[in-house]
Amino acid sequence: MSLTPLMFRSLLRLLTSLIGDPAASVSTLLFYSDLLPQNIVLERLVQHELLHQENYLFHFLINFLRCFW
Repeated sequence: MSLTPLMFRSLLRLLTSLIGDPAASVSTLLFYSDLLPQNIVLERLVQHELLHQENYLFHFLINFLRCFW
């Protein structure tokens, strides 16, 4: 099995979450990369189901933000 179907599926999940609910997607990225301020209102926007095991690009963005921001 090549990596192309895995990355394509991950790209589709990332794009659908960013287009469908951009506020929740960005707040989830910031929450898991430890960049979201401690605010209960912002933490309500976090969707833990976006952190699916096969969502590789979402994990990549979280780790990128965690390392370089």
